[in-house]
Amino acid sequence: MTTGAVAVIRPAALHHNLARVRELAPGCPVLAVIKANAYGHGLIEVARILDGADAFAVARMDEAQQLRAAGIDKRVVLLGGCLTTAELDEAGRLGIDIVVHSMDQVALLESAAVLLDCWLKVDSGMSRLGIAPETVPTALARLQKARTVRSTVLMTHLACADDPADPATEEQLRRFGAVLDGWDGEISVANSAAILHWPDALRSGGPLRYRGRNWVRPGLMLYGASPMRRQSARQLDLQPAMSFETRLIAVKPVRRGQRVGYGGHWVAPRDGVLGVVAVGYADGYPWQVGAQVGAHVDGSAGTGAGGVAVVGIRQQAAPVVGRVSMDMLTVDLTEVPDARPGDRVVLWGDSPTVEEVAVAARTIPWTLLTAIGRRVALRPGRNPS
Repeated sequence: MTTGAVAVIRPAALHHNLARVRELAPGCPVLAVIKANAYGHGLIEVARILDGADAFAVARMDEAQQLRAAGIDKRVVLLGGCLTTAELDEAGRLGIDIVVHSMDQVALLESAAVLLDCWLKVDSGMSRLGIAPETVPTALARLQKARTVRSTVLMTHLACADDPADPATEEQLRRFGAVLDGWDGEISVANSAAILHWPDALRSGGPLRYRGRNWVRPGLMLYGASPMRRQSARQLDLQPAMSFETRLIAVKPVRRGQRVGYGGHWVAPRDGVLGVVAVGYADGYPWQVGAQVGAHVDGSAGTGAGGVAVVGIRQQAAPVVGRVSMDMLTVDLTEVPDARPGDRVVLWGDSPTVEEVAVAARTIPWTLLTAIGRRVALRPGRNPS
């Protein structure tokens, strides 16, 4: 039995979430986004589990290199693209697709000595990477003439798809649709939020008119967390692919008025029981939670910007109290009287969910999942029965 934190990865949940993507986007090939160590779930492990996806998307060349070195031969798309001839040569050696998002990259491709499949990114309103809509015809014509380009997919990225009430998505679809203008080729528009809530991003007709396949690019939803502002993963029929858990290493009494943790930013409001849990911010658990719970003995408020988070112990919720340390945190076990050292502690997974912890930490699930510490072991597991 380990006393350190582990991230238990659930293959059945990943399969379920991929099936949910296919249910929501029938007929669309799936470009599964596994960048940033598969959102903290393990790049190679997730690539093997999600073998049913049509292709994988990564952000950086080293991620593509790791996939190929592990024997993953599925189509891979490099979202950041290439900035040098050496990088283009490496992309050719690895046999991966590249995203082109600037005219400098177009020129680089024209002078290269490799043959590549390209994804031309259009800035339809994200104002991040991408070719301006008015520049697309020129860029596209040059790519189609280049001897180094085998095929081109037109793509864009939606900035506000997580909020169905925001008109920005409709405007982005309109702008991208004007660029397409009956494009006889493949496109890619929908991230997780668009797959869930923007059917116009998934089909030809309406604002988008084209005659090829429409690649969807699920990220967060594959890992069982909600990308939507006002809907939970449970409401969207997504299953958490990670159970971040550890062990209770100590149980001890606490007296009313006793200060707990660094800075004494939590004061016991009654006689009770504390638990010490083997996880801290070095493992990726957010430092912010619990920092404002309670008050100083002098009555002043505690410091910190977080809220109240809970952990799961013996199927019950125990609130985090005091400041999270590098290797440990404390919880109030007064309402969990049967808790004992060695008990399993769920930091996030089925209950609490990563979304709930993110709310308490005033952050987003993406940040928590990708911040899992290097010393946290990734372990295959099963969905709960």
